[in-house]
Amino acid sequence: MEEQSKPGKLNVLIGTSGSVATIKLPTIVQELSKYEMLEVQVVTTPSALHFFEPSQLVTAKGEPVKVWTDEEEWQSWKKIPDPIVHIELRRWADVILVCPCSANTLAKISNGLCDNLLTSLIRATNPKDTPVIIFPSMNTLMYEHPLTRKQIKIVAEEIGIEVNGPISKTLACGDKGLGAMTEWRDIVDLVVTRFLTKKMSIGNTCES
Repeated sequence: MEEQSKPGKLNVLIGTSGSVATIKLPTIVQELSKYEMLEVQVVTTPSALHFFEPSQLVTAKGEPVKVWTDEEEWQSWKKIPDPIVHIELRRWADVILVCPCSANTLAKISNGLCDNLLTSLIRATNPKDTPVIIFPSMNTLMYEHPLTRKQIKIVAEEIGIEVNGPISKTLACGDKGLGAMTEWRDIVDLVVTRFLTKKMSIGNTCES
């Protein structure tokens, strides 16, 4: 893989899917990049690209953030032993966030589908080794659908993926109710308090 982080950094891999909450991705990426001991890369589904341009994803210093697409999954591999992108990304990541996780992507993950780079990455990841957290985002009626409850139960209890949110607010469609993605500040705080702080404390212990 081209993108390598510096030793000791927390590697945060953000997957994003086709939900309007994807418009908050540039802010999340930029805020996380303010922490020098943290490295961010992004995996996008084709539908997510309706809500942002890869050029929008820059660090707080204005540097571009690597965005992985389905095309790169296929272009990178021609023969053995060429790198397989979703496997290399799994090895790189210390934590994987899917924010937002659309109803479609949730359904795919819960049923084991791996028809794009993001779902292949999730299918190839053991959450016991690399934490995976999804942040659902969808219309209230979609979230309250019986199938959604079953899918979340499978994802959380059988696969071991953490489900964070959704929250209740006025949605992009104008409806008010449960279904909005966790606030971006809370997502950033979660990464920093649960993962970056731990990573830094381990590093300090090793150095001492």
